[in-house]
Amino acid sequence: MKQAWKTFATRAVPRYTSYPTAADFTPAVTECDARAWARSVAPGERVSVYIHVPFCEKLCFYCGCATSVPNGYARIANYVAPLHREIDLWAEALAPNHGGIDHLHFGGGSPNALSPDDFKALADHACQAFGMSKDAEIAVEVDPRSMSPEFVDAMAAAGVSRVSFGVQTLAPKVQEAVGRIQPRELLVDGIRRLRAAGIQAVNMDLMYGLPHQTVADVVDAAEFAAEMNASRVSLFGYAHVPWFAKHQSAIDEAALPGLEERFAQAEAGADALVRNGLYAIGLDHFARMDDALTAAARNGTLRRNFQGYTDDPCQTLIGIGATSISQFREGYVQNFKDRRVWQESIENGNLPAERGVVVNDDDRLRARAIEKLMCQLWVDVDAVCREMGASPDALADALETARFLQSAGLCQITGHVITVPAEARLFLRTVAQCFDGRYKPVEARHAKAV
Repeated sequence: MKQAWKTFATRAVPRYTSYPTAADFTPAVTECDARAWARSVAPGERVSVYIHVPFCEKLCFYCGCATSVPNGYARIANYVAPLHREIDLWAEALAPNHGGIDHLHFGGGSPNALSPDDFKALADHACQAFGMSKDAEIAVEVDPRSMSPEFVDAMAAAGVSRVSFGVQTLAPKVQEAVGRIQPRELLVDGIRRLRAAGIQAVNMDLMYGLPHQTVADVVDAAEFAAEMNASRVSLFGYAHVPWFAKHQSAIDEAALPGLEERFAQAEAGADALVRNGLYAIGLDHFARMDDALTAAARNGTLRRNFQGYTDDPCQTLIGIGATSISQFREGYVQNFKDRRVWQESIENGNLPAERGVVVNDDDRLRARAIEKLMCQLWVDVDAVCREMGASPDALADALETARFLQSAGLCQITGHVITVPAEARLFLRTVAQCFDGRYKPVEARHAKAV
């Protein structure tokens, strides 16, 4: 790592899966706003739906997700009934002539914490309540350790076409240190069962920066993903924030790789994926050459939302379940985090909106510039201003800030085009922050750049 980059590598920056980010959400956005925004969806417009399942059979020490261990199925069963009701509430709230679901995503937690019957019923209900476009994709995140043959059958019967496998690492010592023991053979068997059931697209999530992890460990996991013909691979850096995710205190900080080692692991993992035939996309994603994500990256239609990089073109995302976030042209709204309050709101016939943010024209302009940069590693500031109907100097502050980063080699500026060189890819979020007109440093909230 270049000496000049070290200062920026430890700075806390948002992931920019949305703009404004969740740090800007306030209780000023209410259930009334959520209903008005849902009703304003244009005729024939397709929507995406995300269903959050906040349960895991075991809690991995590195996890920063909103999830818990249910200790039996009763808590899960009690969560499922309000989920069905919330599906109906959102379906009723949406404009009646929208175009149906283009993308249905189950995330968590681990959606396979649900029983096969409960999962199938939820998927069927969502498809029926919102309607499905004929080429819609249904994707599910799964924990390979608890993916039963019956759950695989339920996914296939529900029309699931893509599954995301949480691999993270294959190194036994690292797995033990993070509380996630899953032998290579278990992963291979699970992938074979998925494909035998007709689910051909298997994504893999990998991590670097875990305790005791080495460059060789990251390369081994990357080569495994390529060997198993993973459709898409994400390579995330572990964010150690035990003050935010208390269970991370189980991780020995002395065993965590240092900054130089983290950078080396990220670079080596990316190189191994590309060397084995995957296409590098944005900050931390990779995809097979024949995958739709690669096509989107190459033809300029790649987008970024709460699930990361996506080829999903929908402007409206309906988030269902505790903590879920919905996105509309007018703004964002997040459901109650407290599951009891979330359930009470639904039982009273209300959309469970706890907070959110109204998006103004300046936000839309900056969001577009950030998304362009995050997706293609360059952005033509003048072109974005023209596209969004803004004055030519509307993003002059971002250009000025970027010039400071250019002196450190994090970006290059030609005219009003900002480009992040491939070797500085890990600092993409740092450069994107130049366009963030709302940013306030919150060290305990955001992950470090590298």
